[in-house]
Amino acid sequence: MTDDHIRVRGAREHNLKGIDVAVPKGALTVVTGVSGSGKSSLVFDTIAAESQRQLGETFTAFARHRLPRYARPDADAIEDLPAAIVVGQKRLGGNARSTVGTATEVYALMRLLWSRAGRPPAGESTAFSFNDPQGMCPRCSGLGTVRTIDLERLVDRRLSLNEGAIRFPTFHVGGWMWRTFAESGHFDPGKPLSDYTPEEWRRFLRGAPDRRRGGSGPSANYEGLLTRFERIWLPKDPESLRGPTREAFEEVVREGTCPACRGARLSEAALSSRIGGRTIAECAAMEIADLLEVVRTIDAPGAEPVVAGLVAHLERLAGIGLGYLSVDRPTTTLSGGESQRVTMVRHLGSSLTGMAYILDEPSAGLHPHDVADLVALLRTLRDKGNTVIVVEHDPDVIRAADHVIDLGPGPGDAGGQILYEGDVAGLAASGTITGDHLDRPTTLKERLRRPAGAIEIREATRHNLQNIDVDIPLGVLTVVTGVAGSGKSTLVHGYVPRLRPDAVVVGQDAVHASRRSTPATYTGVLDPIRDLFAAENGVSPSLFSPNADGGCPRCGGLGAIYTDLAFLEPMVSVCETCDGRRFTDEALRYRFRGRTIGEVFQASAQDLVDVFPEQRVRRVLEHLVDVGLGYLPLGQPLTTLSGGERQRLRLSRELDRPDRVYVFDEPTTGLHMADVADLLALLNRLVDRGGTAVVIEHDVAVMAQADWIIDLGPGPGRHGGRLLFSGTPADLLRTGDSPTAHHLREAVNRPTR
Repeated sequence: MTDDHIRVRGAREHNLKGIDVAVPKGALTVVTGVSGSGKSSLVFDTIAAESQRQLGETFTAFARHRLPRYARPDADAIEDLPAAIVVGQKRLGGNARSTVGTATEVYALMRLLWSRAGRPPAGESTAFSFNDPQGMCPRCSGLGTVRTIDLERLVDRRLSLNEGAIRFPTFHVGGWMWRTFAESGHFDPGKPLSDYTPEEWRRFLRGAPDRRRGGSGPSANYEGLLTRFERIWLPKDPESLRGPTREAFEEVVREGTCPACRGARLSEAALSSRIGGRTIAECAAMEIADLLEVVRTIDAPGAEPVVAGLVAHLERLAGIGLGYLSVDRPTTTLSGGESQRVTMVRHLGSSLTGMAYILDEPSAGLHPHDVADLVALLRTLRDKGNTVIVVEHDPDVIRAADHVIDLGPGPGDAGGQILYEGDVAGLAASGTITGDHLDRPTTLKERLRRPAGAIEIREATRHNLQNIDVDIPLGVLTVVTGVAGSGKSTLVHGYVPRLRPDAVVVGQDAVHASRRSTPATYTGVLDPIRDLFAAENGVSPSLFSPNADGGCPRCGGLGAIYTDLAFLEPMVSVCETCDGRRFTDEALRYRFRGRTIGEVFQASAQDLVDVFPEQRVRRVLEHLVDVGLGYLPLGQPLTTLSGGERQRLRLSRELDRPDRVYVFDEPTTGLHMADVADLLALLNRLVDRGGTAVVIEHDVAVMAQADWIIDLGPGPGRHGGRLLFSGTPADLLRTGDSPTAHHLREAVNRPTR
């Protein structure tokens, strides 16, 4: 007989201490605990990984070769697993052709509806697809935009080739691209471009019909500047470029609305077909909440099932707080939280039951006002006969749980133990850190700082902002808040860096990492540590890098062997040569203050602060401790860090820049309630050193400790974008009537148990 629990015995993945746990099936279970306590190791790296690994084994070898591969988790036994669907914080991404409508079934249903009920008829469903040659605009190939080259910014005609007339980094004087012009034999490299004859200018831009083929050297590859630029650079994604090349690309390449389809992406035939006087593109551009009302009024004989299906999908999107999005919104512009909720909605329409839905902080990006909708969605998934397991810190989500698993007591090696299992009432009385903070009242800051000037934003109209005038005070801690989609990010990211170019922006972008990336390499602290080891022992610094001469030759300095068995599961095993230490025996012979380089890699930042009094090292280690990452081993692969840990790792590199304006995008993401106090202490230190902190945040504890609050709303999308309040938290409590004021008031006045 199948057990009614998922049972895990002896789980030792990462920092887990051989724990046993039972997760009830058909229930909503929240796994919580301080940051780094092992929540993700239990839920994602143990339960989800084993479910997906075993599910993958049911496919043929041919199919397995094309599926994601999962290593066997380090546990004694994992029993009675349902099939798992993991909904993480990863952004949907995609490309310019991927939209909210294409990522869900919404646009597919819209295409079907217009193909059946649109007048005049334009053809089958594909005739309304901007990703199909039959339906896409031929001018822009269904992108809605076209790129052109600003020639005046690409070249300076006052200069000669020798003087750098081509103003683009890859065409720098002396480089290969530059030589294809200067040494082509077609031009005098010392002659200003303004003195070129019409034929020389044409040849410079578009090439020469007699260009040589089959030869060698730059002249053999000559083609006109515009021809080459259009071939090589116009198709590139700006997000793939970095540094000066990215800046130059954005200066030279202009992107504008396609003149043929006026941004609608579709062919003329598709745009001529209407339902109720509206084209499919006009409806796709509506906010989902408005589109829902329009679709409900459609009375098209023979299309009733399509209309009903479309209404159901739109209701799900609106019901989870995404009614402010439009169907044509590119998925590349969605936040991690929005991406996760879009993915969750896709599963709501599934008729599968008995599944395990595993979610990573679904409250990320949600105002407390929106969390109730999230809880309703989680319960809907549960009530359909599924098991829902959520890694979460939000107290409202924890209170909604049927079952709670609390890990700790600390982060890293100090965690990995089960502190409590049971219902919410028992958690509140358990005496754990989570239980103590669950219903703790929020307190307002007693002494507020006085602003020292302001960033003056006037007539802000980007996206949904309604001509806002607002001052962001300098020299204080300001929280910008409001419901999801109200315009917070647009206001802060769209205007603060432009008005203060020296602003330090710490966003939610993931740290780019590989198996070789570690906190030591990312922060740069490995370089001075290598130098200290080298000077002490009279050898080369490269001997103390696992990615250089000191790396174990068997595993390449990774400490593990990754064996790709093609159509079978990949095998990950500890390197037998270095026993997981990454370094050669020669490198490990040398010591600095009694430690080998391998021992330094295995030690945490907190453990090493007193070992390295040298300023170049100690300062970096202290910054890691300051941002709450003191428990991280310096050699831990970044690929194993959570999203919140990666964001704080980014922050640690910015703490040596005093007197700056710091912009933070939801820094409490991934933080336990108990860890928020440490974050607030860090923000206050930045301000006390002469900086300014501007924080986009929903956490009421952070709002309460702010010097100033800017509240936007009242709703999302076109229903938001208005300034509801700008002032102190105390004034917001007294006079505010917004969702933010309501939830802050509730948190401050919450009775203790």
